[in-house]
Amino acid sequence: MSRLGNIGGRLYRGEVSFDFVGKQKLWYRISGAILAVSVIALIVFHLNFSIDFKGGSVYQFKAPAATNAQVTNTVVAAGTGSTINVQKEGGTSWTVQTPVLNTKTQFAVQNAIAAKFHLLPSQVSLKSIGPSWGSQISQKAIEALIAFLVVIVLYLSIAFEWRMASAALVALVHDIVITVGVYALLRFEVSPATVIGLLTILGYSLYDTVVVFDKVRENTAGLLATRRTTYSEAANLALNQTLVRSINTSVIALLPVVSILAVSVFLLGNGELKDLSLVLFVGMLSGTYSSICIATPVLADLKEREPAYKQLRKQIAQRSGSAKRQAKVAVGNATGAGEVIQDDPEAPDATAEDVEAQTAPVSAARPAGGSAAARPASGPRQQPRRPSASQRRPSGKKKRR
Repeated sequence: MSRLGNIGGRLYRGEVSFDFVGKQKLWYRISGAILAVSVIALIVFHLNFSIDFKGGSVYQFKAPAATNAQVTNTVVAAGTGSTINVQKEGGTSWTVQTPVLNTKTQFAVQNAIAAKFHLLPSQVSLKSIGPSWGSQISQKAIEALIAFLVVIVLYLSIAFEWRMASAALVALVHDIVITVGVYALLRFEVSPATVIGLLTILGYSLYDTVVVFDKVRENTAGLLATRRTTYSEAANLALNQTLVRSINTSVIALLPVVSILAVSVFLLGNGELKDLSLVLFVGMLSGTYSSICIATPVLADLKEREPAYKQLRKQIAQRSGSAKRQAKVAVGNATGAGEVIQDDPEAPDATAEDVEAQTAPVSAARPAGGSAAARPASGPRQQPRRPSASQRRPSGKKKRR
């Protein structure tokens, strides 16, 4: 078996464990810092929407010998006033995005590009998108996102419980804000393919979270009956048991996405394929992190606030503190009398049963009618007298001469 397989087996059996739930404050601080940067980037830089959302005209043509300055000057001189974006794709093709233009100006730009680079007007592709179409696309994207979140919350509330649904929703919002913040900070273009990819990675992140929650539900099914571990400890065990699976799934899913992203950026240039693979790459990384470090710790926080699990945690803490004190008393008795055993100041108060259990071995070791200090500290040990032969002989029998 491989080394990774051995680690997975040890994690599943609880032999090795990473305390993800116990370090929840660390994950909260990291996520808080990333979310703050994302929100600030969104407020300062805003999102760079594509022409599909804002409306405008797109010109595509082939001119291997052209330069970016030549294309820009030609389009601006034709009457556009300014250009949205000029990009070279594949080493020979050019894509020019302009604001919304009237019909006369659109054909003027098309003829100017054809004349400048010795092309036929039919060789310059023109696509025009009105502003109303872009607003409809934006509205439909927001409606799809809201409907997705509502359906997910309802499903998790029915299949699991509302606390798991709340934790999963927190993880989803976490992924959305981080992904949008990365797009705003790095000035990536947001297209309809980006929205499709965003909904895809939300489903992927939710799938990983549901798998972890199902294992948490299995580990905590009889927790209040056995009363051996707290909810956080059982949830952390479930997270470790599914950790290797989550990592393997994420790596396998990211490999083709990275390949598509590399091909689309370095070979094909800007396009729908790059927009789709880019949001998948960013979202999958964020989704893997949130399903491990955000969703389960948030669930444990919500469950630990229930009275039953509060009482369970208190009883386990008292039991652990009592065991520590009994161990100290036993060590003190073994090392010698007169040693003062100090209680742990962080341990909970001992109950009446704990005090009786601790004092019973000490009192039983002392002789009746005296204290430990009354015993002689040194001197030869007195052996018990051995009975005579007549006393050892059974009654009725005499020694034969």
